[in-house]
Amino acid sequence: MEFLLGRSLKNNLYNLGLEENVREVLKGWKFNLDDIYEIESDAGLGNGGLGRLAACFMDSLATENYPAMGFSIRYDYGLFKQKIVDNQQVELPDIWLDSGDIWMMPRSDKNFKIKLGGSVSERWEDGRLKVYHENANIVDATPYDVMVSGADSEGVSVLRLWKASASYVFDMKAFTQGSYMHATRADNEAEIISKVLYPSDDHDQGKQLRLSQQYFLVSASLQSIIKDHLKNHPSLRNLPDVAAIHINDTHPALAIPELMRLLIDEYGFNWDDAWSITHRSIAYTNHTVMAEALEKWNEPLIYSLLPRIHSLIKEINRRFCLEMENRGVEQEKIDNMSIFSRNLVKMANLSVIGSHSINGVSELHSNIIKESVFHDFYTVYPERFTNVTNGIAHRRWLCQSNPKLSGFIGSIIGDDYKKDASNLEKLLTFKNDKTVLDELNKIKQQNKIEYAKYVKNTSGFILNPYSRIDTQIKRLHEYKRQLLNVLKIIKLYKEILDNPSKNVTPQTFIFGAKAAGGYYHAKRVISLINCISAEIQKNKSLKDKLDVMFVENYNVTKAEHLIPASEISEQISLAGKEASGTSNMKFMINGALTLGTIDGANVEIMESVGNDNIFIFGLTADEVEKQWRSGYYASNIFAANPEIRDIVDLLKTGFAGENFTDLANYLVLGSHNIADPFMCLADYNDYIRAHNDMDAAYKNKQQWAQMSLVNIAKSGIFAADRSIRDYANNIWNMKRLKPLVKKAAVKKD
Repeated sequence: MEFLLGRSLKNNLYNLGLEENVREVLKGWKFNLDDIYEIESDAGLGNGGLGRLAACFMDSLATENYPAMGFSIRYDYGLFKQKIVDNQQVELPDIWLDSGDIWMMPRSDKNFKIKLGGSVSERWEDGRLKVYHENANIVDATPYDVMVSGADSEGVSVLRLWKASASYVFDMKAFTQGSYMHATRADNEAEIISKVLYPSDDHDQGKQLRLSQQYFLVSASLQSIIKDHLKNHPSLRNLPDVAAIHINDTHPALAIPELMRLLIDEYGFNWDDAWSITHRSIAYTNHTVMAEALEKWNEPLIYSLLPRIHSLIKEINRRFCLEMENRGVEQEKIDNMSIFSRNLVKMANLSVIGSHSINGVSELHSNIIKESVFHDFYTVYPERFTNVTNGIAHRRWLCQSNPKLSGFIGSIIGDDYKKDASNLEKLLTFKNDKTVLDELNKIKQQNKIEYAKYVKNTSGFILNPYSRIDTQIKRLHEYKRQLLNVLKIIKLYKEILDNPSKNVTPQTFIFGAKAAGGYYHAKRVISLINCISAEIQKNKSLKDKLDVMFVENYNVTKAEHLIPASEISEQISLAGKEASGTSNMKFMINGALTLGTIDGANVEIMESVGNDNIFIFGLTADEVEKQWRSGYYASNIFAANPEIRDIVDLLKTGFAGENFTDLANYLVLGSHNIADPFMCLADYNDYIRAHNDMDAAYKNKQQWAQMSLVNIAKSGIFAADRSIRDYANNIWNMKRLKPLVKKAAVKKD
């Protein structure tokens, strides 16, 4: 559903090896290429880690010369543009197409029709059952192709974005008679499908729109895949042998019944053959273990909006349950694995049943889904489950975002790491080289100074570049525990207020996050962060020692400026809740040190760099589960810890004229008898201990640079190139393409 591309001009110029040429040409015309980069809007096609991961994969697929396409929707508006007004988040339209559509190539030759609503009838004709979908609203899907260039490669990945429009003849008669709304209603109803990324779904109309978007995406994409296949092959029988269809999380899960529909209704396959083709073609990546994020749809909604799809899902489920009965699986387990439950359709179960491969996105996450979320499926189909740890486009997040560090690395180990990130490990040779370590510290300081200038120019905020920059950039969600970070900041704030002469390392805490429009708790945490920041700005002596900055409208471009300047990477989700994380990898490759829990890819980072080069705290995933089973009572921790009581009292007193009693009650009293559901208080003491350990290590600049170097050197395993090779070799069975034309040798004078 999303590809968080960021800006394209810089990425394409870099990958094509043209950036310096263009920079020189523009200089002759009195233009600065960096100023031109700033003109382009970030593409409003994604939201968070899921979308950024998909964008990184497109880059790696092209660079590694794998033939691949991505499919998504051409949203007129992104999630929203975040504005902070009176310390509160306000959502404004994200208008990005004014500069973003320059990269899109309309393909009117590839239009397809999508049916929504209506009714389904069945009739026997010529010895076979024919299905008719009648009285449906028909929507046209028009593709716009975005080309993603590979780095030092002839490969190009194509991202096909679908735009929705009405499939009908304009009612000119109604229009001329003044019935304007009637004449344009079909247009409006169709075009709204591709209007906004993730429309709010806290009402029935929003749920229907989201489901329409998901079906629109998969139907158009599968029709496109089939059409391309039939250009080169006489039948769809060999589709699994020459094509791999991968669904990224459950948003495209309707691809399973939709491919069945196309094979049975449009191309005349019987059920067993169609199921064999579907199951062998489709694979599924799970991205979350959060129960509320495992997508479920009301069955009546699917029945009314997608009647044929509903009947196919019912039959998929009937046959699956029968198979489980024949295997002797207990009824309780069958009920748990069923796609249907209490009037809901469970899309994760549909994805597992219909896919030949299911993977998590870190070792810990993949083990969790086998042991808990999909345990019953794992006992039946253990061969389907595997792991592919996420990765980042290191050329973008190191080479493009941090040219000083990238250039220095190239000067001491060569540029091979740009194509093969595993070569970064050569840096370990310089682990005890004082000259190299001093240069790393110097580059980080230069990046901090440049970031402070960028912040002042773009927001007016005065950031101290000689303070330690401690960053948490993630979607604002309870399980990511920005609130735990804030509790620590309030402790530091109180200590300095109580003892203004206290000798401390100056530190600036930076947050970047958007909260979903209807997510009250998340928006309150954003308000709290901004109110603390506002309070600090009024006190110069306090600001010199402790500062807080909230990055308004955080996006890819702002991350590209911030990450190279950051020294601490806050990865503090409750253990067992974060599937992987990829910001941890971006910070790591830029030399920031992780302060985090044993969660997601933090586990593999810890294994890679060793315990001495990371700051780990908190309960493990198993300990979290044990706590819940034995009973977790945040009020007991509150009562026994005077430091926590002081912090909660300050929440009630408030900051910048606003009190946060609701957040204090959330931590101690809770709602529905659950206080502190993500165990901020349980992990608080150990979090402070880890922060103090980090603070002590930071005082030794040589040691800190050494730890930073180890993190950079060990980050190669987290390159998206490696992730893509894992997918290609272990799931897709896909081979690289050879270059069409050999590069001519360049004769040197």
